[in-house]
Amino acid sequence: MKLPHEIVVVVFLVLCICIAESADPLGDFCNKETEISKGSKISSNIDNLLSELALKTPSTGFLTSSYGKGEDQVYGLAQCRGDVSTEDCSSCVKDAADKIKTRCPNEADARIWYDFCFLRYNNKSSFIGKVDTSYGILYANVQNVSDPENFKKELGALMNQIRKEAVQPKNRGLGKGETQLSPFVTLYALVQCTRDISSIDCAQCLAIAVENFDHFCKNKKGCRVLYSSCYVRYELYPFFFPLASNNTKVLDHSMINMMKVKP
Repeated sequence: MKLPHEIVVVVFLVLCICIAESADPLGDFCNKETEISKGSKISSNIDNLLSELALKTPSTGFLTSSYGKGEDQVYGLAQCRGDVSTEDCSSCVKDAADKIKTRCPNEADARIWYDFCFLRYNNKSSFIGKVDTSYGILYANVQNVSDPENFKKELGALMNQIRKEAVQPKNRGLGKGETQLSPFVTLYALVQCTRDISSIDCAQCLAIAVENFDHFCKNKKGCRVLYSSCYVRYELYPFFFPLASNNTKVLDHSMINMMKVKP
C-alpha cells in the first residue's frame, strides 16, 4: 500500500502503559479548511452537540447526533471501545469532549482518539455511515520479534479470526482474541469498527488498517492503527478487558514510533 506523501513521524519513550485509564489523547485531527469564528452560532452548536455526546454515549457505548439547523447544523459521533466499562466510557467521552474544543477551537471538522474512545464532529453529515480512512494515526513498538516468520503467520491467523468476529452484527463491530506463541509469550489483538458503517464497510476498513502491518509495523512487537471508521491493535501483553492477568499495569521501556498519515 502506498502511503500519502504528507507524513509526520515522532519518536518518544513510553515508560508505562496503564490499562485502566483514559490518559492523554492518542491523537487528533483539526481540519484547517473548516475554520469558524469563536462565539459564532455554529461554535455554540458544537458545544451543545459535545454535551449531548458526553451525556448519552456511555449508556450504549455509541451515539450519532446533530444539533442546530440549516448551515449552522453540526453532526457528531462518539464511540467507546467495546470491552470497556460504562464508567470508563463515560470518563473517556467527557475527556474527549473537553479536549477536542481545546485542540480544535476554530474548526468545524475535528476528531480525537483515545485508547478507550473516539469522538468526531463536522458541519457535514456525509461522514456518517461511510468508511473514512482519509487520516490515520499509527503507533509501533520499535523492538522486533525474535521469530518474524512464525509471528507473521500467527498474527495473520489471529487477525483473520477477530476480523470475522467484528463483522458479525451481534458483536457490534468488535473482535478480540489471543494466541499462545510460546509457553511464556502470548499475542493479544483487538479490532473495532464504528457502529454506523455496514459489515461490508467494516471489513474494508479493517483490511486497509491491517495492510499497514507489512509497512510501518513489520515484525514489530506491537502496533496500533487508528482511522475514523476503525481501529486495530496487537501487543505482546494484555491490554483489553477482561484482563488476562491480575496486573493493571504493564511496564514497557521500549521505544515507540508514531506516524500521522494525513489526507
